[in-house]
Amino acid sequence: MTEAAPTPAALPPNVLERADVRSAIAHHDFGEVFRLARLHGKVSYAKIAEAVGYKREHIGKMARPETSGKGVRPRITQHRKILEVVDGLRIPGHLAGLAPRPWELERTAPISVPEDPSTLLAQGGAGLWDVAELLRRTEMSSINSAALESIEQGIDQLARAYPYADADHLHQRTRNGLQYVTKQLEGRMTLRQHRDLLVDAGWLFLLNAYVQYDRGQREAANLSKAAALRIGEEAGHGEIKAWAWEIEAWFALTQCRWQDMHDAVEAGHVADQTHSVGVQLYAHKARAAARMGDARLVRDSLDAGRARLDRLPRPDHPEHHFIIDPDKWDFYEMDAYRLLGDDERAAAHARSVIRISTGPDGTETSPMRAAEARLTLGLSAARTGDIEEAVDMGGMALSADRKSLPSLLLIAHELDRELRCRYPREAASREFHERILALTRGAAVSERPF
Repeated sequence: MTEAAPTPAALPPNVLERADVRSAIAHHDFGEVFRLARLHGKVSYAKIAEAVGYKREHIGKMARPETSGKGVRPRITQHRKILEVVDGLRIPGHLAGLAPRPWELERTAPISVPEDPSTLLAQGGAGLWDVAELLRRTEMSSINSAALESIEQGIDQLARAYPYADADHLHQRTRNGLQYVTKQLEGRMTLRQHRDLLVDAGWLFLLNAYVQYDRGQREAANLSKAAALRIGEEAGHGEIKAWAWEIEAWFALTQCRWQDMHDAVEAGHVADQTHSVGVQLYAHKARAAARMGDARLVRDSLDAGRARLDRLPRPDHPEHHFIIDPDKWDFYEMDAYRLLGDDERAAAHARSVIRISTGPDGTETSPMRAAEARLTLGLSAARTGDIEEAVDMGGMALSADRKSLPSLLLIAHELDRELRCRYPREAASREFHERILALTRGAAVSERPF
């Protein structure tokens, strides 16, 4: 077969084989890919812009080093845009966690596999865990420290991708990890290695539970949560147990099971007193208290959570799902104040959430938070008589590419009730209600196998 025709910015093999390039692709940090392409492949930003359909200035902004003092650079999060970049730069689909692209079927020259375990995620699909398998075979034991380290790096990168990565893609890669890790547990190893692998499986089950619940797989998510809790108990790992209880609290919160939510929060605090999971537990308690109209408990819970957060060091990777970053506090307060009817404070926090979650070019690094913030602004607008703004904000939230259906619907129903109560005869209210019903029906039938 003949090779597919290159684009103006097709990355040469020597660039695609670099560990830093593959790591950036795996993280979907395409600004870094653009920078490295120019640095190591002499591919100009003008050629990249032509190939991917962006303006030259925008490519430059995305490639700007984050150490330049101008804040976090813009990220590409929309699936359609990711495909345009992958095709424009002729990046093999598996490097970005995608199926082979149409133009790849015509290629004959394979890309060599990097040996650096830090690029584990760059393999994508089942190959994500092949690096660890190769490392395992370099020693006589069933598992070795290099393989364990590469597994941990893979889990870390998956957790950091959670806020923005496509849920289906993230689910598949998490399942691949679970299959690999559980298979390794069948081999010969020391007690310490067995515990380390158990802990790895625990983190993967936790992450899988979140993604499954985001996708509407309630029963599967419950199974993953229960597996993580059992592993946390077997391995004596308090933080994993606490996060399993945090998931239960989240499930109960979105299902309005207040006593179950309270019990889960208390169990989580008992399991762990030192990590940032406690901040999340206090936040859940505040949000539940707000839904019950207990303003004093809201304030006490927020104060306790803030105090715990202030005692923790600022994280190097605030996007990591299992590390609560200070910027998320606006999100918690926004939810509580909205439910207490303090629209002014809620809207102020919502605008802050959107600002923090959005890059200079409008690319959202935390689309799930931003969507719920827009619903909050929609509620505030509805209560002040601006139905057009309310419906616009609500529509933008429902259209988000990356969403957690249970959390999104919980707040969307609040806006829906407000619109129908205040504007029952308006067509815009009825249309928004129909969108909510359609999304709710879709969530109800979307249960898929584990």
